Amino acid sequence: MSKTTRRQFLKASSLAACGLLAGTGRRLSSGYALNEKLQLAVIGIAGRGAGNLGALAGLDESIVALCDVDQRHLGRVGEEFPKARRYQDFRRVLDDGDIDAVVVSTPDHTHAIITLSALRAGKHVYCEKPLAHTAEEVLTVQRVAREAKRATQMGTQIHAEANYRRVVELVQSGAIGAVREAHCWVGKNWGGGERPKETPPVPEYLDYDLWLGPAPGRPYHPIYLPGNWRRWWDFGGGTLADMGCHYLDLPFWALELGEPATIAARGSTPHPETASEWLIAEWEFPARGKSPPCKLVWYDSGKRPELPEAHDNPEVRAEIERWGNGVLFVGERGLLLADYGKHRLLPAASFEGFQAPDPHIPDSIGHHKEWIQACKGQGTTLCNFDYSGTLSLAVILGNVAYRSGERLEWDSVRHRLKSPNEATRFLSTPARPGWELSAPRQLQRR
Repeated sequence: MSKTTRRQFLKASSLAACGLLAGTGRRLSSGYALNEKLQLAVIGIAGRGAGNLGALAGLDESIVALCDVDQRHLGRVGEEFPKARRYQDFRRVLDDGDIDAVVVSTPDHTHAIITLSALRAGKHVYCEKPLAHTAEEVLTVQRVAREAKRATQMGTQIHAEANYRRVVELVQSGAIGAVREAHCWVGKNWGGGERPKETPPVPEYLDYDLWLGPAPGRPYHPIYLPGNWRRWWDFGGGTLADMGCHYLDLPFWALELGEPATIAARGSTPHPETASEWLIAEWEFPARGKSPPCKLVWYDSGKRPELPEAHDNPEVRAEIERWGNGVLFVGERGLLLADYGKHRLLPAASFEGFQAPDPHIPDSIGHHKEWIQACKGQGTTLCNFDYSGTLSLAVILGNVAYRSGERLEWDSVRHRLKSPNEATRFLSTPARPGWELSAPRQLQRR
């Protein structure tokens, strides 16, 4: 999302908080009245899907369709939403003309195909992170979303929490001075492993072919699902794809980053099947307006930042070690350390008596509610596919750099590598016949 659009959103949110965007009951340009219930479908109803269902259930909208490849989930969740129609095949959901908006909570490798199908069917879309599985998919989803002019939101729920907003205000107010580097780390790991040799039968309750979707065919094995798919390149992108959009979101927002200029990464010896057992990825961004060029570094699996000599002292080092997950902004006048729920200015002695700027980013009405209201034509979403697609693209390019072993130079105008090299083959993956991005609505019905 452009800076102008994001600032317009914040202004509109402020007006709404003051009661200046009255409109309940009037017909909006989107075709809905604000007091009219949306007809919602949730595709993927376990894991993150269950979380999304819980959030939506409290918003007094109509959940009219549930979809999952696992009949056990449909049976269990269907009891909680007895009026909702049940589907195993997402394409049947999108054939339903009564549905206004779709929530996509499936594994990464099916995000794009379902999201594109929904947008082309005229639905508003909320999609879990990352927005897609490959760079090509992200760029295609962004383009189609702009053409469709539907309300979109990616599931970076922490973006709506107050702590992130206070951190953004501190950075953008100049509390720590100009920021030339930022570091993000998490303790989690989704990597390693070998393809199993056993070929157990597919459970009767599971439509495994639909679960594979566009991914290359392979025999079923319970090692892949429900959650372990994240470590396999055909389905996920390891720890970076799982957590990057949450933690990198904060520096992307605070520093107003766009597409990177260069990307490099290193980790354990690359494996053709599974993600790295540890990863350090680095992106370089050009100057933005008055902001200087910036370096952003990612660490997972217990790795930690190496601090610049000017800021490397026992207090700072102890804080970094104490926080299992964190984001560190390195400014000319000090450091800002943050995670989901808290933040600290360091070193403490340098900020004694510091007064934080008055909050000016309005509190969110809720990540899911932002999207619901945008579906009805009131305001927009901070994590729409323009903003969140660019964030997802950076995450994916980090994995591309690691898998290729190349330092990538990225053309942010043409959205491609400046010089084709070994990395090119990791920017997209061939889809199984019938699952191509160009024509997802023509998938063969069974």
